[in-house]
Amino acid sequence: MHVDIDWQHIDTVLLDMDGTLLDLAFDNYFWLHLVPETLSEQRGIPLEDAHALIRQKYHAVQHTLNWYCLDYWSNELGLDICAMTREMGPRAALRADTRPFLSALKQAGKRRVLLTNAHPYNLSVKLEHTGLGNWLDLLLSTHTFGYPKEDRRLWLAVQEQTGFDPARTLFIDDSEPILDAAKQFGIRYCLGVTNPDSGQPDKIWHRHPATGDYRGLLQALS
Repeated sequence: MHVDIDWQHIDTVLLDMDGTLLDLAFDNYFWLHLVPETLSEQRGIPLEDAHALIRQKYHAVQHTLNWYCLDYWSNELGLDICAMTREMGPRAALRADTRPFLSALKQAGKRRVLLTNAHPYNLSVKLEHTGLGNWLDLLLSTHTFGYPKEDRRLWLAVQEQTGFDPARTLFIDDSEPILDAAKQFGIRYCLGVTNPDSGQPDKIWHRHPATGDYRGLLQALS
């Protein structure tokens, strides 16, 4: 789907973090490999059983705030997820196109707002290891509002706090259901990410335009 953004009519850019500004390889490794392996070792069960158990638990809370909550998973799995996150922190990495894009947005006078479903502890660890906060004007975790981005009430709360105009806002995320929620709320420009995980094949987008390199947007922005 063609990416057509009218930058003259955009004041605010809302940006997801994992898979959008940071390489999703960190999270995919953590949740799909490290957590099952740790659970298998701790409980003395086959790795295949640990994977099956975790898939079931993940599916049960998908698109809810618990899905993103480190405290919830620590209690649910009996693992110290925060300690594991801290240990893996150095693996967190910016996408190659993140800094050029955020720098260009600043030069163009656009407000750069991070809007992530990531747990505040997860966010703090990743900020520490990537320096991402230096390239943004405002950082918001949906946990402080009590709703994930999939919930309309989150968008109402963020709009009330930040005063963004949905008709003059671009939102970038690597999840199509989340972009659906943003569009339904009234955000005019919604953009997906085709390559959130540098180690995986590109994603196919069905309902929203998407890009694999923000640097392709810079000429129209300048």
